[in-house]
Parts: sequence; C-alpha cells; structure tokens
Amino acid sequence: MSVTSSLQAPAAGQELADVVTGLLSAPAAPLHLPATQRVLSGPTGLGTAATRLRPRSERRETEDGMPELFCPGALRDDRALGEEVNSRLVRWADEVGIYRGRLDHLRRCEFGHLIMLTHPATDDPDRLLAAAKCVVAEWATDDYYIDEVELGADPRVVGSRLANLYAVVDPASLPEQYAPQLDAYREAEPIATAFRSAMEHLARYISPTQLGRFQHQMAILYVAWNQEADWHANGRTPAVWEYLVQRHLNSYLPPMVLIDAVAGYELPATEYFHPRVRRAITLAADANVLINDLHSADFESETDFNLPRVIAEEEGCSQREAIKRTVEIHNELMRTFVAEAAALSAAGSPTLRRFFADVWAWLGGSREWHATTGRYQDTSAESAQPEGSST
Repeated sequence: MSVTSSLQAPAAGQELADVVTGLLSAPAAPLHLPATQRVLSGPTGLGTAATRLRPRSERRETEDGMPELFCPGALRDDRALGEEVNSRLVRWADEVGIYRGRLDHLRRCEFGHLIMLTHPATDDPDRLLAAAKCVVAEWATDDYYIDEVELGADPRVVGSRLANLYAVVDPASLPEQYAPQLDAYREAEPIATAFRSAMEHLARYISPTQLGRFQHQMAILYVAWNQEADWHANGRTPAVWEYLVQRHLNSYLPPMVLIDAVAGYELPATEYFHPRVRRAITLAADANVLINDLHSADFESETDFNLPRVIAEEEGCSQREAIKRTVEIHNELMRTFVAEAAALSAAGSPTLRRFFADVWAWLGGSREWHATTGRYQDTSAESAQPEGSST
C-alpha cells in the first residue's frame, strides 16, 4: 500500500473548521495570558487538553479502516503567486550555488507554492520569497549534510559542518587574525551563502526579537541533525520514543516561527515564549512534520528514518499498521493543539488569537503542498534527485 494513498481523505470538514474558527476568534478575556492563573493551571499532559474538545468529524475513518488525517485544508491556492515566488526562488538558488545541476527538480518541488499556501495573510511575493529562501536553505542543509550521500552527506563530519554553519546563522566575530578565514568559508560554502543571503532578505521584514527566535530554532534543529547523524554513523535504528524526541527537535517550527513576520505583525515574546503557548505551537509543528514522514517514506533510502518505518521495526507490524499508528499519533497531537490553542486564545491577547489562526492556516497549506509537490511524487524516471526525509 502506498503511503501517499492513505492520505487522500478530505481535509478536516466544515463542521470542524467552523468549530476551530469560532474558538480562535472568540472575544478576548480581559486579562492577558501571563496574568491568567486559570489558564496556567490544570492538566497539561499529552491528550489531557484534548478531552475538552472532540468534534465528531475528527474521528471518522476511511472505507478501508484507515483513520482520516485530522488537519485543515489550504485557506488559499493562488497558483500565479506561488509560481512567481517559485521562479524567483529558483533564480536565487542558482545565484548562491545550491542544487547546482538540479534546479529543474528544485523547481518541481515548488517551495514557492509551499510558502504561498502556508502564509495566506500576505500576497506580497517579496515577503513570501524571504521565507522561501530560509526554508530552502534548511532543506538544502538536510539534503547535502544529513541525508544524501551522493550530495556529500557524511555523518562523521555533521557536527563540524553544522557548527561552522551556525556561525553564519548567528554571526561569529572572530579575532582580526582569523576573521578572514571565516569570511572565506562564508563565501565558498554554498549553503552558508544561502543562509547569509536568506537572512539578509529576511531582515527587511523581521524584528530583532523575531530574528532571535529564528536563530534559536536553528540551533535546536542543528542539535536534532547531530542526533540523526549519530544513528547513521552507528548503524542504529532509534526506539519510537527517541525518534519522536528527534522529530520534536526537527519539526516544522523553523519555518513556522516566521508566521507573524511574514504576515506583517509580531507576537510579543512574553506570549510567544510562554510555556503554554510554546507547547501549543510545538504540538502543531510536531504533528505536521509527521505528514512529511508519511509522504516522503516512499522516496527515501533504506537507511533513512521515518515514523512508520521505526514503528514497524519496533513493533514488528506491517507497513499499513505502522502508517495507521502514525496517523493516530498525528491526530492525537493535533487534537491537543486545537484544544490548547482554543483555551489560550480565550485568555490571551487578540494578537495571540491571530497567531493561532495563522498557525492553523499554515498547517492546512503544508498539508496541501505535501500532497502535490514534485518532491514526493513519482520521479523514478529522473536521475539523482535531491530527496530528503525531514525539514
């Protein structure tokens, strides 16, 4: 059974969409989140919050018994805007030197379409391009450093490569004698050039606080990639719980931290980094990256990791059962996110409500892209594709 074929159920139905829209747009409580003890108390374990909101439509199964994916659909699909961003993105990739000789495939991946789908709050192609550059720099790092041996991936040097790259993301200032060598690395390494260029573009639209968020999330992502390199280097398949820890670190938070910046506003740090808010956002990001696991599994090598594969090995079950378990885990995370976002929106600021609504839109756009991108379609007739397993 194809992994992708199990995801053809419709997006979360209108009943669920109406419920979520109502919850995330309800009038704000008079007290802001940090001062609202009621929201800070109560059960917080995975699944406990979901007991407060369980719309019927989320628990349906397909005709073959596979649970439907509990996830919204895309809020918009402006193909012309997506193509404009994608064309600009491919030209930029050529300029900075990433995916050299593979630009046709990069175009078919349609990362510009991904960013158009996930950021419906703006139709400014330049703002969308800033986010798209960051996403492609992240994906290129995964392809060239972590996953694709043909592209030079080597688990023995992942730590050094990522440490040097982070000195570009969070610029290091070396003593005068050694600074030129770091500058030479920044110019010579295409992925470093891509990150530097992407962040220069992003600086037009992002505040220092939002930039700090992005750098923080990159550091977390690099830790996750080091963990994955350890598995590769030692020929070890992780336990399911350990894989889920890695996916928590290597989730879709890196692109999602830019949601408000791309939309032209800022969720204050006092709310964004509040433990309950941070937990809710990471629940959404953790859930959505499992959609990547489901779609990419058919295109990965036998040495790559995804949740269905790890579940099948640990539990000795069939691929179909492992897919079912993956969808169930995704849905549990999503149900908990919806319930938590609703409770936090009721007690938080109007900006927090807007942010959670934009997160919901991002999730739907991501789902649509995964179902349509050339990155996860049948490309068997092509040679040497830059496929990867994670963000």
